[in-house]
Amino acid sequence: MARPAPDSIETMADLRVCIDEIDSALVALLAERERYTDRAPDLKAREGIAARAPRRVDAVLGNVRNKAQVHGLDPDLAEEMWRIMIETVIAREERVIGKEGIDG
Repeated sequence: MARPAPDSIETMADLRVCIDEIDSALVALLAERERYTDRAPDLKAREGIAARAPRRVDAVLGNVRNKAQVHGLDPDLAEEMWRIMIETVIAREERVIGKEGIDG
């Protein structure tokens, strides 16, 4: 069922229902993203790619900023959220494969 437009909602209770639905969808998508990033250490180790790949980080952040702008999301907010995710993933990868490798 489609959610009502934000400006058509008349009560905080109804607004919170919509926000909770969106949060559920976001968490599901982020969990799916995490399953993909969980695969990265094995592939990076096999391909000799470092856990921290600055060019890739820059590319991801640039893409996120562009997509945020297109969809009306504050690009600075989107970048900050992605930086947190990226740094968390890199830290996990470094624990598994170390810090060596090429900037892939």
